[in-house]
Amino acid sequence: MTRRLALLVLVSGVLATGCASQTLLSAEDRSKLQQDLTTGPTAARYLRASSYITPFFGDASKRLLTPYPPEEVRLLNDTKGNPINPGAVQAMAPAGTKVRVLKVEFPTAWVMAERVLYSPRTQPWVYLDVEGVPAGPPVILVLPPQLKTKEEVKAELDRHLAEHDPAPKMAKFQARFQEAIKQKKVLEYMPEGAVEMSWGPPDRIRRTLDGQQVHQEWIYPGEKRRVFITDGLVTRVDEGTPAAAK
Repeated sequence: MTRRLALLVLVSGVLATGCASQTLLSAEDRSKLQQDLTTGPTAARYLRASSYITPFFGDASKRLLTPYPPEEVRLLNDTKGNPINPGAVQAMAPAGTKVRVLKVEFPTAWVMAERVLYSPRTQPWVYLDVEGVPAGPPVILVLPPQLKTKEEVKAELDRHLAEHDPAPKMAKFQARFQEAIKQKKVLEYMPEGAVEMSWGPPDRIRRTLDGQQVHQEWIYPGEKRRVFITDGLVTRVDEGTPAAAK
């Protein structure tokens, strides 16, 4: 009883100091999404990219799921605006790993008041059961902030979690590329589809044309890792220093 009263006082205090809701979805839409994503066949999904399990910043009661190395995670900044590293890699789940959506939590004022301050508390959290990951705190996939519609939420979830098993697609790649995906490596001549299954989607892509050839430069968060692709196949992998430091 005392704990509940203390929590109520804390929440009331936070709300009084202006902890406004950070979700643009109505209560009805949030409820519908919760039902759609956690029940029925769409609750069972598969990782599109091999992903890391790391600590959840300052919240020891949770773990983070991300396709990017901890030093590239861009979910929380310090007081100087620099990205905060969530913590060292604890486990890795390869592309195609089966997951189940347990809960979708939106950043309403009440929810944020209960979240740890040093966490991405203003963004939607998707609680997952990840097959094969060592037992421990809940695993969280963090979605971008300010999603406006149910369709946007589902689209962001689909970027990371596929509704259909990607095994048939993966089986079309050479055995060495399949093994590279499991180890989160990118190799020369790897098809771009395999690159995304290994490293995840890039932060941005630069495309150029040279006659009939299509060149792409996939740039990952922090601009340290880059993959150069010509006509759908990797020609070079750069894991050097960020562009600003060159």
